[in-house]
Amino acid sequence: MAKFSWSKLMFFTMLIMVLALAACGGGSSEEETTEEASGDASSEETTEESTEEETEEGSSEDSASGDVYNYEDFGTTVSNEGEPAEGGTLNVGLTSDTPFEGTLNFNFYSGNPDFEVISLFDEPLFTMDEDFQYTNDGALQYEVNQDDNTVTFTLQEGVTWHDGEPLTIQDYVYAYEVIGDPEYPGVRGATDGFTLIEGYNEFKAGEADSISGIEVVDDQTAVFTYTELAPSLTAGGFWPYALPEHHYEGVAVAEMPEAPQTRENPIGIGPYKVDSVTPGEAVVMSKFEDYWRGEPNLDGVTLSVVSPSSVANAMETGEIDFAINFPTDQYPDVEGMEGVEWLANIEGAYTYIGFKLGEWNEDEGRVNYMPEESKMGDPELRRAMWHAMDNEAVGNRFYNGLRWKATTLITPYHANWHDDSVEVPQYDPEEANRILDEAGYEDVDGDGFRETPEGEPLEINFASMSGGDTAEPLANYYIQSWKEVGLNVQLTNGRLIEFNTFYDMVENDDPAVDIYQGAWGVGSDVDPYGLYGPDVTFNYPRYATEESTQLMERGNSAEAFDLETRQEIYNEWQALMVEEMPVIPTLYRAYVVPVNERVVNYSIELGFNEETAPYNWGVTEVQE
Repeated sequence: MAKFSWSKLMFFTMLIMVLALAACGGGSSEEETTEEASGDASSEETTEESTEEETEEGSSEDSASGDVYNYEDFGTTVSNEGEPAEGGTLNVGLTSDTPFEGTLNFNFYSGNPDFEVISLFDEPLFTMDEDFQYTNDGALQYEVNQDDNTVTFTLQEGVTWHDGEPLTIQDYVYAYEVIGDPEYPGVRGATDGFTLIEGYNEFKAGEADSISGIEVVDDQTAVFTYTELAPSLTAGGFWPYALPEHHYEGVAVAEMPEAPQTRENPIGIGPYKVDSVTPGEAVVMSKFEDYWRGEPNLDGVTLSVVSPSSVANAMETGEIDFAINFPTDQYPDVEGMEGVEWLANIEGAYTYIGFKLGEWNEDEGRVNYMPEESKMGDPELRRAMWHAMDNEAVGNRFYNGLRWKATTLITPYHANWHDDSVEVPQYDPEEANRILDEAGYEDVDGDGFRETPEGEPLEINFASMSGGDTAEPLANYYIQSWKEVGLNVQLTNGRLIEFNTFYDMVENDDPAVDIYQGAWGVGSDVDPYGLYGPDVTFNYPRYATEESTQLMERGNSAEAFDLETRQEIYNEWQALMVEEMPVIPTLYRAYVVPVNERVVNYSIELGFNEETAPYNWGVTEVQE
């Protein structure tokens, strides 16, 4: 399924969100971690001539290819309104330069390619609306009782697994029991949807034989008791997937990810069932006639891995009907492809420049925020660096407008939460120079670079990842921009850094890193605590203030069940982060999906729409 379609939204629900540390050359099909993160680094010496002049509106006029696009000008649903033909097979291309891992179960997988495969034959029990709130339109309904901190889950009757066994509420409970098992080898189970259940933490620690807060009432009903109810629960916190207990009978929890039940004959409850798996390369699926929403239109779906270098050709020749993770940077060269309709939507991610402002205290499991001892601890220095960057020009020149200037750390992907009224530093080198002058950063020795207010040399080490065509030119563009206001910024170790090394350096607070370029994928819940909380390892800037922490805690507290209150809290947090800027958001992003014109009822819109759900996909002409 294409990015951010209705089932993929559910994938984001449980995420703590892991830093992408894969360089993302203009939206290429980099593999993302389980926590949907994508890295972005880049650069080659960018001269004054190659960075465009500003227009009166404050953005560069065109991109390197001469075309600038806006994702809002694209559709999110195919325009073909023809009646689907009887049967037919949809051929799906999974764009990847590596095989998919083959852990084909939502409870165990760890990579985006596996997620895309699973999404074609299994599905979440809940659906979401365009605001990323769980609805009661799925196979599982929920009822929240704030008086006693309970949630009652009720499963619809008539839902069956692909092997014909009925789905029961115990299969939903079993997912929690497996993920909470001390021997569970996966990455899930640390979010509110798990840890707030009474007795879950004791079960996870091996101190209890069961999760005391889960009561199975009958085959269709279970009541979960929580220590407290948080708004994040209904925005993706409830675990959305079932796990077939009968299918894994006799398999130890630690062995489930590698078991044949996961890799060779996976089952689900979706509209298509797996017929065969060619490890890492392809999956052949046929329609599941007993699918609970109704018999699917198509006879089946075949997914195959296609390399980024050949995916456009596969679309043009009709070898595939749509491409998952199509490299966005290829779009300007192939936009006129015959027989293909292009869809686009906003992606839940942002690129940023991070400043090292402290270190991680392993013993206490907390951030040690030390701005007064950090080279980048002066907010005026950081503010000047923001003014020196023309991110509107970056989005146009490097990404043809399919990435654009970011403002706050809550992205417009969360449309009702993003505060576009927050005033952020604009591209203004003169203002950057003024700020630095007034803050005491002066060129004392006449070498063209500013010293610290104490007169000491100021060399800023910038860690940026290798990979992708834009990696080197983009990093060098930023370096040149800062140089033009007198700041001596150099690549850490004098070069772009390979993925794993970069990850180690940033995570371990290597003193050779003063600033770094990364990107975050965001989850269905707007709560930013998983990235900027004082006790989360992913807080790589090592920023933690009492005001920021209190706002984030309030944003996921009982008072925040009131929507307007929660919005006010997060608007205040967005403004605070612009004021203190532990990171500078640089770019928001969109993605494109090419779809063969014979396809009907296919969409990448946010939220669940039954008319474009996978069982209603179809083709207007059946290929021989």
